[in-house]
Amino acid sequence: MMFDGINLTAVLVAAIASFLFGAVWYSILGRIWRKAAGLPAEQTGSAAGKMAAAFLCQLLMAFVFAGVIYHLGNDGLRTGLISAGMIWAGFILTTQIVNHRFQQSSWGLTVIDSAHWLGVLVIQALVISLWV
Repeated sequence: MMFDGINLTAVLVAAIASFLFGAVWYSILGRIWRKAAGLPAEQTGSAAGKMAAAFLCQLLMAFVFAGVIYHLGNDGLRTGLISAGMIWAGFILTTQIVNHRFQQSSWGLTVIDSAHWLGVLVIQALVISLWV
């Protein structure tokens, strides 16, 4: 199904795939992330509301990212991956650095979270760019 040049099926698949990536990422790095964030284990339980909000945000992210790729003339995987890298470096990494420095968080937290978002964008770029 298309919405003004955006393939909604690809958006949904990209959101699901990147959400699952995040689940694996933080399952593997959960203890390290918790320590870097300075949170006790009982504060970081996987509440359904938090997970639903995370998925909806990734769905919106995939939709907007698909729009960016579409408006760039989706020339395939190269366009998607370059866009992912530029969006990550220009918006996500910079935002994470500023937020974490003002919150006095560790650089370890910045690395873990920023690398997660790079993975999310790369996965979304793969799905959206290759879904023809």
